[in-house]
Amino acid sequence: MSWTIWMATAVVIASIYALVKRYETRLVLLSAGFLMAILSMKPMMAFQQFDKSMTAATLIIAICSAIGFAGVVSITKCDVHLVSLLTKPLKRFGIFLLPACCAVTGLVSIAIPSTAGCCAAVGPTLIPLMIRAGFKPAIAAAAVVGSVSPALINPGVSHNVFIAKLASMEVMTFIGKFSVYTLGLSALGLILLTVLCFIYKDYKGSKACVASDPQTSGCANLPALPEHANVLFALAPLVPVVLLVVFSLYVPSVKMSVATAMLIGSVYAMAVTRTNPEKVTKEFFNGMGKGYANILGIIIAAGVFAAGLRAAGVVDSFVAFLTQTQGAAKIGGAVGPYLLGILTGSGDAAAFTFNEAVTPHAAKFGMTIENLGYLAAIGGNFGRLSSPLCGGLILAAGIAGVSPVEVAKRTAPVMFILLVVSLVIL
Repeated sequence: MSWTIWMATAVVIASIYALVKRYETRLVLLSAGFLMAILSMKPMMAFQQFDKSMTAATLIIAICSAIGFAGVVSITKCDVHLVSLLTKPLKRFGIFLLPACCAVTGLVSIAIPSTAGCCAAVGPTLIPLMIRAGFKPAIAAAAVVGSVSPALINPGVSHNVFIAKLASMEVMTFIGKFSVYTLGLSALGLILLTVLCFIYKDYKGSKACVASDPQTSGCANLPALPEHANVLFALAPLVPVVLLVVFSLYVPSVKMSVATAMLIGSVYAMAVTRTNPEKVTKEFFNGMGKGYANILGIIIAAGVFAAGLRAAGVVDSFVAFLTQTQGAAKIGGAVGPYLLGILTGSGDAAAFTFNEAVTPHAAKFGMTIENLGYLAAIGGNFGRLSSPLCGGLILAAGIAGVSPVEVAKRTAPVMFILLVVSLVIL
């Protein structure tokens, strides 16, 4: 191997260490990418990639509008009405309350694809409900945070937009191709969490439970659910998803973009809640700015990191290895982001970097770009949900009043099995 590859290996190890230590993700990726490019005597590769990533129109339009809509849903309180509507029938389910809560969380995650946002929306209701029904706090938190994978169906999720662009596909076409896998793996996860509940003896029955006080278990600053949910309010978070699915399946001649659907959803939320239009507009554009800073920022930084790897010759060597080793790309695409997701609590950086650097060469490994990209995205997702450093998991653990490690002990075995299954079926 050349000295540049040894240098890049050292930089990658240092980057992983920095991410594990919770240094700013964008700073770590940008610094590592520029350092590798400069030491390889090809600094302009990193700068050119930075320019390219920050002006990717498709990504900016879809991701920023989705985060803007999320801000509108939050400020109009439509998210809490959706959660209230879905959780009302769950009061007397017994042991079946666990899979029911998993299903509710999965449905909410489609409308609120942020793990932390979804946990903040459903956790203060579902976690105390499960604890009072006789479930141990750790499994109650695990049931919530371990059920957010259906979020990958949301067309505004950055991975969907990014991979679809790489594969030159429409976002809805990409989602349609893999929605069955996403829902199937999510359903299997629901079953596995229920089985794990029996193995760990985490259900004691309602007579043995100790009531949980939300005010002392981390929920004091989270929004309370309305006593009577307004159905029109509750529908607002689902409007963009429904519009995109309906037009994609039944009116394909109308090419509705993600941004258009998010704008219509925002107008609907504003109209039914009669929220001040000025307030809604400000929140939408504030959300767009946050989307660019927080999500596009990671994509841009991951692109620079990948450019540094290309400049050092790592990508060419890695592609050559994967081409010569049958099945290595498939395993590497899922396991790499999975492991880094566990180590850092975020699957985004690893998945974006892999998809930026390796996935475009998928044809050389006998795979399609969309398949390899999806494997990387879902592998990072499973790794993140296995990690006690995951923000959403920490939030759920705080609501339940337990250590994040106790929650991760329950999500990690489930996510590992789902990773293995995804490698087999894809």
